[in-house]
This record gives sequence, structure tokens and C-alpha cells, in this order.
Amino acid sequence: MAETLKEILLDSGRRPAVVTDLQNLVDEEVSDKGGVSGAVVKTGYAAVKKIKPGIIPAAVDTLLDDFAGALEPFYGDYKAKGGADFGAYLSGRSDEAADALLGVTDARADKSSRDSIKKVYGKLRPNGKKNVEEALPRLGKLIDKHAATA
Repeated sequence: MAETLKEILLDSGRRPAVVTDLQNLVDEEVSDKGGVSGAVVKTGYAAVKKIKPGIIPAAVDTLLDDFAGALEPFYGDYKAKGGADFGAYLSGRSDEAADALLGVTDARADKSSRDSIKKVYGKLRPNGKKNVEEALPRLGKLIDKHAATA
């Protein structure tokens, strides 16, 4: 049985399903956004997808190793404490978990050679932490799902 988050999420036999599930999670999170800030997120997301079709699954796949690394300390602590709901665990440490994940995307955006991607990311980033924190329960549930099959 896989013990680390990297073993669970990065296993070559499981990775395609993880990427698909994460893309669906992003789509669901964006779809659920409301109000003015939600409209900004939806517009930015649509713009990114229009700029480069297929960018979301490609980005998820590219970032997955770094995301798994960023969440590994949280997962190790969760397992050590005998946790049963990683989403609830992440929500309880939402500030730290969101910062860890955003550190990955911030670094990636900084390295991008595409000004259009940087511009859209720059517009979305101010609300990024709130959005990531809101996604943590779904993310934890997704990880629990894949851990159960590991």
C-alpha cells in the first residue's frame, strides 16, 4: 500500500486518472464561483483555455509533481495522526496549505515566457488564496479517493 502522497498521486498507472480528476475539480471550483469575483475567475479561466486549448490538463500534469511535494508534509502529518478525512485536515490548516500550493503556481507563473498567461495569472492571483482554501475540501476528498485505491 502506498504511504506517501507522491506514491499515491504520481504512480504511472494512476496518474492519468489523477490528472483528469484534478482538471474536473478545477472546472467545478470555477463553475461554483459567484458574484463579481466569480465572474473575474470565470472570465480569466475561459481566457486561459482559449489562449491554449488543452492547457488545463497539461498544466495539472506538469504541476502535479510539485503539488504532491508541497502537500507531502501535510499528508505525512495527517497520516501520522490517524486522519480519516484529508479534506477536513487541509481545511483545518487552510492558510498553510493554500500558501504551499500557491507557492508552486507562483513559481510557475514567474517562469512562464507567455505574457498573456502572466497577465491572466496576475489578475487572478489576488483572490487566489481564498479560492484555493475553498477548494481544499474537494482536493482532500480526491486524494482520499486515490489513496483508497493505492
